[in-house]
Amino acid sequence: MIPSLLGISPAHWAALLAGLKWTVFLSAVGFLAGGLVGFAVALSRISDSLIIRGLAAVYVNLIQGTPLLVLMFVLYFGLPVFGFDMPPLAAACIAMTLFSAAYLGEIWRGCLQSVPRTQWEAADCLALARWERMLLVILPQALRIAVPPTVGFMVQIVKNTSVASVIGMAEMTYIGKLINNATFQPFRIYLIIAGLYFLLCYPLSWLSRRLERKLNVAHR
Repeated sequence: MIPSLLGISPAHWAALLAGLKWTVFLSAVGFLAGGLVGFAVALSRISDSLIIRGLAAVYVNLIQGTPLLVLMFVLYFGLPVFGFDMPPLAAACIAMTLFSAAYLGEIWRGCLQSVPRTQWEAADCLALARWERMLLVILPQALRIAVPPTVGFMVQIVKNTSVASVIGMAEMTYIGKLINNATFQPFRIYLIIAGLYFLLCYPLSWLSRRLERKLNVAHR
């Protein structure tokens, strides 16, 4: 019923849904792997070591100053020049991880540094080790601040997965391009793809706004 109403054949719907699965997979990799690296980046950005802070700052500035598309091109087309074969899936996952880590690292650094300085000093007075101070005192307070912007950034991760289509990654946008080449119905195909992206992103946007109101970060 739905394919006939929208003028898309069942085979093309199946292909789009398969591409949707890869979009979700790439988003999950970008967020989870990027989150792990990003947490290390956040801690490095507030490290006592000037060298560690400097290296983390260079990484953040380099990645944030480089378009995601260029980053994927470097991984997919550049590394084979040096003898490292890079499949589209691997290049897309690594690029999304590096991209997400830089932005999540900065988001979480800001959240850590937004914890009042008196809390850091109180933890020092308790003679806690640095990791104990971070784990028991600072992180629980920073977590409440970090949740809304983190969920909001997940929307950007989902939308940026479409960039992987340029290197042949078979996510939803790439599949849509193939279907359009076969059907010559760009408006209908890309309108459907836009709707599928909306179904993925809107719940995250709604959740981010809901969490921001619930946690009332700005007034606590």
